[in-house]
Amino acid sequence: MKIGFIGAGRVGFSLGKFFAQGGVPLTGYYSRQRESAQEAALFTHTRPYDSLASLVQESDALFLTVPDRAILPVYRSLEDFELSEKQICHCSGVLTAGEAFPGIGQRGACGYSIHPLFPISSKYETYRELADAFFCLEGTGPHLERWKSMLQSLGPTVQILPAERKVRYHAACTIASNLVCALVQESLELLETCGFSQEEGLRAITPLLRSNITHILQDGPIQALTGPVERCDTATAVKHLACLPDRETQLRYRTVSQKLVQMARQKHPELDYGPLLACLKEEKEGSY
Repeated sequence: MKIGFIGAGRVGFSLGKFFAQGGVPLTGYYSRQRESAQEAALFTHTRPYDSLASLVQESDALFLTVPDRAILPVYRSLEDFELSEKQICHCSGVLTAGEAFPGIGQRGACGYSIHPLFPISSKYETYRELADAFFCLEGTGPHLERWKSMLQSLGPTVQILPAERKVRYHAACTIASNLVCALVQESLELLETCGFSQEEGLRAITPLLRSNITHILQDGPIQALTGPVERCDTATAVKHLACLPDRETQLRYRTVSQKLVQMARQKHPELDYGPLLACLKEEKEGSY
C-alpha cells in the first residue's frame, strides 16, 4: 500500500515522516503551494506532485491533511478521478469518515478517519513523538484492522471507535487539552491582580502544574485530588467566591468545583460534602 498526501502542513509533514521512518511506502505530496509540497517531499524523501491526478493514480491511500473546513471541498475535487479501490483518509478529530466523504462507497472507495491524539506543533520535530501517541480509527470499509495493525507496528496505542461516538471522543480530548489551557490562563490573570507578571505567574505555578499532572497520570485524577474541595473546606470556598472579579469567573469556579465534589466523595465517602455543594450551587442575590 502506497500512501500519498494532499496537503503539506504540520500534520502532513509529521505523519509522512513518521510513516517513512517506519518503512511505510509513500508516493509523495500535492499542495496548492508547490513550495510546500517540495519541502515536505524533501523531508520525507519522496516526491512533490504538480498534478493531483498523478498523485491519485499512483497512490493506494490518500491522506487529506488539510484543515477540517477544507476536507469536504478537497474530497469533492477528487470527483473527476478514478477512486475505485482507493482508501481516502482524513485526520480530523471530530468529523466522521461518512461526514467527510459522502457517497464514497458508491465510487468503490473506502473512507477512514485516522486521528492522532497528539498536539502536532512542529513540522520537523513532532514525528519523533508519535510512536508514544494514541490514534483513534473510524470508518466503514474493510481495512480498519489493517490500519490498526500497521499503526501499532509503529508504536502507537490504537483504538477503533464507532462513528456515533466520534464527537464525544473529540469533546473529551478538548477538555483534557484546550480547556486546561483556559483554566491555567484564568489562574495567571488572577495572579496578575496580585502583582505578578504573566512570566512570574507562570514560573510560580509551574511546579504545581508539573506535580499535579504527574500524580494524575500515575494515580488517576481522583487519587491526585488535593485542595479545599477535597478537604471539604466550605469556608475557603466561600472566600474564593467572594474574591473572584465577576460572575463569569465565579460560575466557572462553581461548575468545576461541583465536579470536584463528585470526585472527592469517591475519595472520602466518610465526609459530608453536602454543605460545600450547597455553597457552590447557591447564587445569592446581590452577591456579584
